[in-house]
Amino acid sequence: MPSILPLGDPAPDDGRFPAEVGHRIHSAAAGGTPRTFSLYVHVPFCTVRCGYCDFNTYTAEDLGPGASRSSYADTVRGELDFAAEALRASGIPDRALETVFFGGGTPTLLPASDLVGILGRARDVFGLAAGAEVSTEANPDSVTAASLQELAAGGFTRVSFGMQSAVPHVLATLERTHRPENVPAAVAWAREAGLEVSLDLIYGTPGESLDDWRTTVQAALALRPDHLSAYSLIVEEGTKFGAQVKRGVVEDVDPDDQADKYLLAERLFAEAGYRWYEISNWALDPEDEGIHRARHNMAYWRDQDWWGAGPGAHSHVAGVRFWNAKHPAAYAQRLATGISPSVGREEPDAEARFLERVMLGVRLSEGLPVTELEAAPDGGVQARQEIAAMIGEGLLDGRAALAGRVVPTLQGRLLDDAIVRRLAGF
Repeated sequence: MPSILPLGDPAPDDGRFPAEVGHRIHSAAAGGTPRTFSLYVHVPFCTVRCGYCDFNTYTAEDLGPGASRSSYADTVRGELDFAAEALRASGIPDRALETVFFGGGTPTLLPASDLVGILGRARDVFGLAAGAEVSTEANPDSVTAASLQELAAGGFTRVSFGMQSAVPHVLATLERTHRPENVPAAVAWAREAGLEVSLDLIYGTPGESLDDWRTTVQAALALRPDHLSAYSLIVEEGTKFGAQVKRGVVEDVDPDDQADKYLLAERLFAEAGYRWYEISNWALDPEDEGIHRARHNMAYWRDQDWWGAGPGAHSHVAGVRFWNAKHPAAYAQRLATGISPSVGREEPDAEARFLERVMLGVRLSEGLPVTELEAAPDGGVQARQEIAAMIGEGLLDGRAALAGRVVPTLQGRLLDDAIVRRLAGF
């Protein structure tokens, strides 16, 4: 969750939605394609702020009334109550949560009882669908066997560990607080608690060799997680890394090096039985049944609905996007005075939504339906010509195109931005 909020219109203090939002949700359900509903909970606390991080996170334990680690859970529970009332007052039908995701920051810096308590309030005000996926991010050194057992007993089903690397000098460059040996222990504890396990990796760190990256991938695979994410390091403006690159203290990332590391990861993951289903995500799925895919993230990529709770959190309900006050103290103060924590709102126009749908759809192994390109100003004529050209260039899967879907090849995944620009007519 980037720390810079977008521009938009002021959000109403009562949090209510335009009448057409409820109509869209009712219409989708009546048409046989109901919009699913999820919850994201942002926990902004970290022990240190990593040099590459651009998220809305803070290292102080106390950021003001309602925004300390000890009081934060109560504040979030207050937002969930507010959200449920705002949705119902707007005529939006009740929908049980299909997925819940606690991110940050480091959610597991809060006591497990606080996370379980927030989940309990979500269950009370929204309901949890049968078989709902409930995940939390965690650093490998921010959990214990007992805390993971408590999370599992309280309804959590999945934990995503920020492993990032198995090589000490790479972890040091990234300013991660854990040691490589923390990861196997944390994974073992999660398994004992009955939780699904995902590992997050980062490649392309300055000073990381191809052999370093191979070591990381092999170490992750040796733990047989259910799911793997591998993200290329991006140097963001305003971060410590960004300043160091500008001063020449740290080398900038090398796109060719990152491409080599992506190709290595894909090969090793595939050999171990992991299938890609989104450009940066793989699931242990030899039969391609999708059982270990991150369902919460799939809701984002499929343009479903979610409420984002916490400072700076973003939400989407049937085409309306809105976001909360960024600083935890300002966020907590708004809730304490009975007004919406949301400070901005927008409803993207047809052109913006078309671009977003193309951008998200071609990231997925299931692909983008070719029929969705008809929303282009020319009815998709140019896009269809580009599809034919990109099949010839080896960027798109020809068989998938014949079946009516735009799916990138392995080479196409490396050039995803170019595919989006060509399909969208840029």
